[in-house]
Amino acid sequence: MISGWRGSRIERGRVARAVFPPDEVARVKAIACELPKDHGLPLSRFSRAELHRLVVERGISEASASTIARWLTQDALKPWQHRSWIFPTDPDFLEKAGPVLDLYQGRFEGKLLHPGEFVICADEKPSIQARARIHEPLLPSPGWRGQRVEHTYHRRGALTYLAALDIGRRGGRRPRIFGRSERSGGIVSFDRLVRQVMTKEPYVSARRVFWIVDNGSSHRGQKAVQRLERRWPNLVLVHLPVHASWLNQIEIYFSIVQRKVLEPNDFQNVADVAHTLNAFEHRWNEVAEPFEWKYTGDDLARLIERLTPHEPQLKLAA
Repeated sequence: MISGWRGSRIERGRVARAVFPPDEVARVKAIACELPKDHGLPLSRFSRAELHRLVVERGISEASASTIARWLTQDALKPWQHRSWIFPTDPDFLEKAGPVLDLYQGRFEGKLLHPGEFVICADEKPSIQARARIHEPLLPSPGWRGQRVEHTYHRRGALTYLAALDIGRRGGRRPRIFGRSERSGGIVSFDRLVRQVMTKEPYVSARRVFWIVDNGSSHRGQKAVQRLERRWPNLVLVHLPVHASWLNQIEIYFSIVQRKVLEPNDFQNVADVAHTLNAFEHRWNEVAEPFEWKYTGDDLARLIERLTPHEPQLKLAA
């Protein structure tokens, strides 16, 4: 009896799917890929229910909301999804980012790196707060799968975390992280991080140590190059183009820190935050393997080529 009803339901479903002509399906998909405001709706994007309501009200389709969802799920386009990103506006983006991607592949200016040369990615993670929860977190329990963390907290200060990542080499040297917690960022704090690394072996006696950085104020421009390379003759400062932090491997490490150390945030004071970050560095250095970085200069060149038709918009945005 039950199996017969299920079979009947499946058959009805199959018949229902067959009655919608392709042009009707295409019209619904086309609307899903448009902005709701173009249809006079005060929405940022369509939900399944809103899209279903619109196409029914406009007499475009009588398909159910679940049927429309199936059409969109099976399509290559996913208009209900979105993510933020920034167009590369630097006209020399490829030329500036290319050397960094080459360094990740063990080359610089067309030559293989010497075993006595190292690649370091560095940056700072500002405004890490110490949030002391007013009630202790509750551990997972039957009926509740996850840990429960109190929403309200007391602010116990904030710090800036600076870190330098020796990316290591696949099949060879392990990566290594050097970090420090400071009251704030800036040139003085960043220079202390550089000193922390460059006064240790093997970097102090290395042939060259490449430091990959973005355009933050503590290491921006030619003044930073002159300041650091004069102080450390074997240091080579390599700048990424503007809006290219996604090409800096230190951001991968920061994302790991965010997930494994800082969420959920429950620290009694900034000293507790600093101690935990330092302990995590030691743990990470014991087990870390080089990141499997596969994005190459050729990949970036193809991306720039795809963005070329948008050049007028890029100039306007800049």
